[in-house]
Amino acid sequence: MATGEVALSEQQSSPSAQKRIVNDFSIQVATVNGSGSQSANSILLKAIFGMGIPVSGKNLFPSNIAGLPTWYTIRASKNGYVARKQEVDVLVAMNPESAKDDVLALRPGAAVVFEGNLDLPQYRSDVSFYPVPFDKITAAVCPEAKLRKLVRNMVYVGVVAKLIDLDMKAVEAAVRKQFAKKQKAADLNWAAVQAGYDFAAESLTKADPYYLEPMNATAGKIIIDGNTAAGIGCVFAGVTVAAWYPITPSTSVIEAVIDTLKRYRVEEDGKASFAVIQAEDELAAVGMVLGAGWAGARAMTATSGPGISLMAEFSGLGYWAEIPGVIFDVQRTGPSTGMPTRTSQADLLSTAFLSHGDTKHVLLLPGNVKECYELAGASFDLAERLQTPIFVLSDLDLGMNNWMSEPFTYPDKPLDRGKVLTAEDLTKLGGFARYKDVDGDAIGYRTLPGTDHPAAAYFTRGSGHNEKAGYTEKPDDYIQQMERLNKKWETARTLVPKPVIVQDGKSKIGIIAFGTTDPAITESRDQLRLEYGIETDYLRLRAYPFSQEIFDFIASHERIYVAEQNRDAQLATLIKMELKPTDIAKLRNILHYNGLPVDARSLTDQLAKQEGN
Repeated sequence: MATGEVALSEQQSSPSAQKRIVNDFSIQVATVNGSGSQSANSILLKAIFGMGIPVSGKNLFPSNIAGLPTWYTIRASKNGYVARKQEVDVLVAMNPESAKDDVLALRPGAAVVFEGNLDLPQYRSDVSFYPVPFDKITAAVCPEAKLRKLVRNMVYVGVVAKLIDLDMKAVEAAVRKQFAKKQKAADLNWAAVQAGYDFAAESLTKADPYYLEPMNATAGKIIIDGNTAAGIGCVFAGVTVAAWYPITPSTSVIEAVIDTLKRYRVEEDGKASFAVIQAEDELAAVGMVLGAGWAGARAMTATSGPGISLMAEFSGLGYWAEIPGVIFDVQRTGPSTGMPTRTSQADLLSTAFLSHGDTKHVLLLPGNVKECYELAGASFDLAERLQTPIFVLSDLDLGMNNWMSEPFTYPDKPLDRGKVLTAEDLTKLGGFARYKDVDGDAIGYRTLPGTDHPAAAYFTRGSGHNEKAGYTEKPDDYIQQMERLNKKWETARTLVPKPVIVQDGKSKIGIIAFGTTDPAITESRDQLRLEYGIETDYLRLRAYPFSQEIFDFIASHERIYVAEQNRDAQLATLIKMELKPTDIAKLRNILHYNGLPVDARSLTDQLAKQEGN
C-alpha cells in the first residue's frame, strides 16, 4: 500500500555505496486477506524481538471479504520508536494485485522480495529486487497440496531472515512457540523457513543496506495487544458480568475476558462465578450492564463507534440514575459504518456527552497496552466510587496491534466499591436518602438489592426525582439534582488518572495529545529538535474531565499544539470549552484522520510548518 509519496530517481544508486542501516527500518508484507500470513508475520516480529531489538507490528486489513489486499508492517527501531513509520524499507510482495502500486510507493534504496514470475523490476530501477520461486520451494517442502497455501508464507520468513541477518535461532524459537501444541505443524513450518533461508543463501546477492544486529533492549518485556491487556485487566478488577455484541475492532476484548475468566473463575466442581452474555444488539448489552451494576455486580461491555451510538439512551439513564458500569470503546473510523478496520480517535465528543439533555461522562484514555490493563482496573473503581458509567476509549491501533510492554503488575489495592450501605449501617443511621449529598463530594449513598433491612429499599428512576429518590417534577428538585451531578463532576476531576507531563520549564511550545498519538509524538519531538532546533514540552492526557495540570500546562506556554486523530479537532474543542479566551488563542491543531495509525513525520511536518519552517 502506498504509505508515502516518492519521486523515482533516474538512476539506481550503487548498493556498494550505501551505508549500512542497522536496526532501524520497516518491513511490509503485502498479501491477500485470508491467505494465512498472520502466523508468518507474527514469527518475524517475535524473532526480531527475540534478538533484543525494539519492534512493533501493525496490521492493515480489509473489512469485507477474503481475497482483498492486506498489509502487515514490522518496524525495528534501535531507538525504541514504535509508531508507524511512513516509509517502507523492505517489501515482501506476495499479492500480484497490489504489487505494482506497492513497489511504486517505495522510496529509492528500498528492497523487494517477490514471486519470481512477476516482472516487478520493470517499474523501478532504484530499488533492490530479490525474485523467489515460492511455489517451487513450497512444493519441495510440503507434499500435501492443501497445506501449501499456508506453508508458502513461511518461505518468505526464511528469505527475509537471510537478507537482513535475522538470527535463525530466534526464528526457530518463534516457530516452535507459535505451533507449541502441534509438533508436526511446527516441523513443517520450520522446514519451509529453512528452505527459504537456504534458497536466499545460495541464489540471492545482498544489494540493500538493511541489517539486524543483536541488542539487549527487550529484556523482561512482553508483546501483547491492547484488547487482550484490557480483557485481562477487567478480570483482575473483579468483573463478574460481561454483556456484549460482536463488532470490529472490540470483539477480542470480550474474548480475552472470557478466556481469563474460564482460567481463573471456574471452581473445581465446574461452577463459574461469572456470567458472559452475548446480547441481541449493543442497546441490550449496555442495558444488561446497567442492570447488573444496579444489582451490585462489576459489569462491562465492549464496542466501537456504531455501538456507542446505540447506547446513548441507556448511557443517559446510567448518568441520571447514577448506576455504575464500564464501557470500552475501541474506536474506528466513521461516520456510519465508516472503515471498520481503520483506526481513529473520533468518538471523543460523542462519548463525552452521550445521550440527550445535560449529560457528561467520565472518559479514560489509555496510551499503551499497560495502561489498557491498568485503566481497566481504575474504570471499575471509578464507576462504583462515582456511581456512573465510565467509558474507556482505546482505538483499533492500540487494541488489535502488537506492542512491547513492561510486564503487568498484580493489583496491590483492595477494590473500591464506593458508598454502599450494609444492613448494619442502616440500623445505625435509621435510614438514608439515595441522592443526598451527605459528605460534600456530591456522591450519594446506595444500597444493593437483597440488603436485609426495612430501610434499604429505594426507587431507581430515569424520570425526575428528589434526593430521597421520590418522583417529582418540581423545578427546584430538578435543579438541585442537576447541580449536585455537576458538583460530582468536579469531584471526578480529583479522582481520574493524572496526565503524564514531560516539561523542563524552558520551552515556549507545548504539545497535548492522548492515546496512540503518544508514540508518534515521542518520535516527532526528537525530529523537531534534531532537524529544526525546536524544543517542545509534552502533556499526555489520560482522562476527562481534565484535572488542573492541563490548565497549568497551557498557561505556562505561548503556543499549544493539540495533536489528535480526527478531522474536527475534538480534543481541542473539549479543552476550549473550559479555557479563558486568552488561553484559547494559544491552541493550534495538528490533525491526522486517514485511517492509518499516525506517524511521526506527519506530525513533525505540520508543526514545523506552523512554526514557519
